[in-house]
Amino acid sequence: MGNPLLLLWTRMFGDQDDIDRSLPDSPPVPELMPDQPSAGILLVLRRMRAPLIVLILVFAISVLGLSLTPGRDPSGHRMHLTLFESFYVMSYTATTIGFGEIPYSFTPEQRMWVTCAIFLSVVGWAYAIGSVLSLTQDVAFRRALARRHFVRKVAAMREPFMVLIGYGNASRKLARSLDDMGRRFVVIERDENRAATVDLDNYRADTPTLLGDARDTGRLAMAGVGHRYCEGVLALTSSDEVNLDVTMTTLLLRPDMPVICRASSRTMARRMATFGRPEVVNPLDRLGDHLRILLRSPAAYQLMIWLTSAPGTPLPKRHAPLPKGRWVVFGSGRLEQELLEDLRSEGIEVSAVHVKGAGEDLQREDGEVAAGELAGASAVVVATDDDMTNLWLVEAARHANPRLFVACLQNRPANAELFRAVDVDFGMVPSDLIAHEVLARIANPSLMRFLPQVPRQGDAWAQEMVARLAGRCGTGAPDLWRVDLAAADAPAVVAALAEREVRLGDLLRSPQDRDAPLGVVVLALLRDGETLVAPDDDLLLREGDRMLLAGRGSTRRELDVTLTHQPTAAYVLEGRFVPSGWLWRKLTGTAEKRSSGVPD
Repeated sequence: MGNPLLLLWTRMFGDQDDIDRSLPDSPPVPELMPDQPSAGILLVLRRMRAPLIVLILVFAISVLGLSLTPGRDPSGHRMHLTLFESFYVMSYTATTIGFGEIPYSFTPEQRMWVTCAIFLSVVGWAYAIGSVLSLTQDVAFRRALARRHFVRKVAAMREPFMVLIGYGNASRKLARSLDDMGRRFVVIERDENRAATVDLDNYRADTPTLLGDARDTGRLAMAGVGHRYCEGVLALTSSDEVNLDVTMTTLLLRPDMPVICRASSRTMARRMATFGRPEVVNPLDRLGDHLRILLRSPAAYQLMIWLTSAPGTPLPKRHAPLPKGRWVVFGSGRLEQELLEDLRSEGIEVSAVHVKGAGEDLQREDGEVAAGELAGASAVVVATDDDMTNLWLVEAARHANPRLFVACLQNRPANAELFRAVDVDFGMVPSDLIAHEVLARIANPSLMRFLPQVPRQGDAWAQEMVARLAGRCGTGAPDLWRVDLAAADAPAVVAALAEREVRLGDLLRSPQDRDAPLGVVVLALLRDGETLVAPDDDLLLREGDRMLLAGRGSTRRELDVTLTHQPTAAYVLEGRFVPSGWLWRKLTGTAEKRSSGVPD
């Protein structure tokens, strides 16, 4: 049987969102922790039960005793205060207001009793106030209030948001980019210090933060996995077990929910894929991939990093071509093996040096001490899981061979100044790599169809594409969006396609002056399951084509007008003027006049 006092309290002061945190059209998600919003109330009732009982007993005894203590009226007759009069006197006495003695002056017996009642009430109030102060400092009570506040804020959200698991280096960078893009998110973090930094980072929008372990399924339910506006879950913690649990729980509760998770091994990635189709990011594998892209085409690497950055990010500097001679890899664990496989797949001769610690000998694969290993090498990759060891190895390598190209792994972003001081040629920061890739997947999933094609196009093509983007969109990272040539999204162009041939270059004209190109670049066109990279302006468009475009927000709005407004589309595509008003079309008999002017 439920607690009737708690039920009454919840009905009087609670909110319906506390009872049903998912909206009516949300997919059904089990309510695994229904008592969490009321946990604070329940804790108050438990902790304050004894103090409240003491106060009630003290007040009741004081009122009853005063009504039984004899008094005298002005004529000297014996009299007693009624219970109401006693209650009134003890009320203003216990609250230190003190209106005076009523209805007549008290006898010594009555004054003695009131004196005893005052001391009793002081003891009772001291006990109660002390209990309240102790309760406000109680960790469980404060967390219960924070959970209640978190649940209310998540339930009140009426715009798309994402659930961000953990608030480590990668998640923090991604959160900043999402905030810059105007995207909402909530955070679940089990470390109290990290959870506190969410508010200190001063995001533009309010960011609800829940302190707790995301492996607890109830925490995910509280974070809004069942909310109709929840558009995805990002599990990017450094623990594969946590990411696996979150992925499994989310896909079991919401099979349709997009999930992007981090994994440090292919085995863990396969386990995650057992429960659905999550998008898995492996930072260990990505480090070698980035070196492979740099070996093939520095311009392609520059383009890919730029397009996966937050809008407005300056164009990164292009790296010089990497040396093709013998490379030396200092590393340990899975990352060492990944780097060796990736470099050897590019035809690079690689020597591996296994690092156990900064104070121990460096051992080669064949067990020999790495004496003179760097003398004839052209490049070195330092990739251990300790930044101080990496810095020491970089300096040791430079002393052995000052002409080496040095690529170094930086595990902690806080050590950025130290790595800049040693001046490595190519720095690899796992949190940055993860944030770039996840941001690309979130901002525009079609971009992931385009990026793998970039290194295959050659360095000259990539240089031309960078110059083209910078010329049309500026040197800040452009906005990326997708356009579907369908009746729902582009009715004006679809209508034109039914009557005539439309070329890509005709569509990308300014609605203000069709002789001027629109400041937008088509990165890829998806047609019949195939991806056409950077299609020519002469390409004939078809209904159902999907285009990945890069440009600015203003040009996107201009293109939207062309796609949806028939008179504008007629002017942009053919240079024809079509009356836009219904009355004008009737008066002109729907005649079309050719004009080079701007359509109304």
